[in-house]
Amino acid sequence: MGGVLKGVSIRGLEVFEALAQTGSVGEAARRLGMSAPAVSQQLKNLNHAVGIPLLDQSRRPMTLTPGGRQFLRHVEAALGALRAGQRDLTTLDLSDVSSLRIGVIEDFENEVTPALTVRLAETMENCVFRLNTGASHVLLSQVAHTELDLAICAEGRKIPPGAALHPLLEDPYILAVPKGTNLSGGLGSLDALRFLRRDQAQVMGQQIEESLTRQGLSLANRFELDSNQSISALVAGGHAWTITTPLSLLRAGRFLGGIDAHPLPFDGMARRIVLCASSDWTGDIPRRIAESARDLINHHFILPGLDQMPWLKGRFVILQDR
Repeated sequence: MGGVLKGVSIRGLEVFEALAQTGSVGEAARRLGMSAPAVSQQLKNLNHAVGIPLLDQSRRPMTLTPGGRQFLRHVEAALGALRAGQRDLTTLDLSDVSSLRIGVIEDFENEVTPALTVRLAETMENCVFRLNTGASHVLLSQVAHTELDLAICAEGRKIPPGAALHPLLEDPYILAVPKGTNLSGGLGSLDALRFLRRDQAQVMGQQIEESLTRQGLSLANRFELDSNQSISALVAGGHAWTITTPLSLLRAGRFLGGIDAHPLPFDGMARRIVLCASSDWTGDIPRRIAESARDLINHHFILPGLDQMPWLKGRFVILQDR
C-alpha cells in the first residue's frame, strides 16, 4: 500500500469507515444517504486502489481483514483531520443574529448545554438569547407555535410544518437491569422485577410502547415515570428494570455503578436526536449550530459511552446532514 493511492476519494474513505463501524452495506448506505449499490461500488474502487481486500464480505456482519484494520487507523486519522479543518473554516459566527430562542432536551443539561451556551454567547454579543430545557414533545410543540427558533430534541411523530431537521445522534434502545442480573432466561428472567415505563407523553415512552406492542409483549403498567434519575435509582436499587438509551443511562450519575446494560432481545429500534429548525431558520446558522452540537455530543457521550459499552459500536453514533 505504498506510494500515491490513485483513485481514492474522500467519499470512498467515508464509506469504508461506515462499513467498518456497521458491518452492513444497507446500514452504511442509510447513514451516508447513499444507495446500497453506490456503497458497494465505492468499496470495490477502494479495494482496487489499495490493492487488497479491506473487508471480509463473506461474513455477516462484514469484518475487517488484517490489512483493513491497519488501513482503518489511517483512514480515521485522515478523516478526523479533514473534519477538524472543515470546522475551523466554518467557525460558528452569529454576530449578525439579533435574536435566538433555542430549546434543548434535559439529557444534555449537565454537559452539552452549558458548553454550547458558552460557544453561542462568545459569538452573539449583541443578540437577545433565550434558552429553554424540557422534554422533546414540549420543545417540538414550541417550535411549531413559533415560541422557539431551534430545538435539540428527539425526533417525534409530528414534525412542525416547514421545519428542517439536522440529525445529530442515533441513540439505540437498550435494557437496563440491576447489576449482576442473570439474563440467561431472556426477558423471563426479569419477571420478579417491576418494569418501569416512561411517561407516555414523551417521545421515548411512545416509541418503547410501540415496540412492545409489535413484539406482542404486555407488561404490567404499575410504574410510569418521567424522571430519568428516579428510574435509574429504582433499577440500581435492585427493584426494577427498564428500557432506556445509552444517552439516558449515561446521565444516571452515582446510580450508574448499580446498573448493567444489555442489548434488547428484539427490534433494534433507536431514537434520533436532531436539531429542529423552524421554517424561519432554514439557512446556514442551524447547520453550524448542529455541527457544534455534534462535537460536544461526541466528546461527552459517544466516546465515554462506547468505552463503557463497546457492544454499541456502530449503533450509538453521530449522524451527519445528508
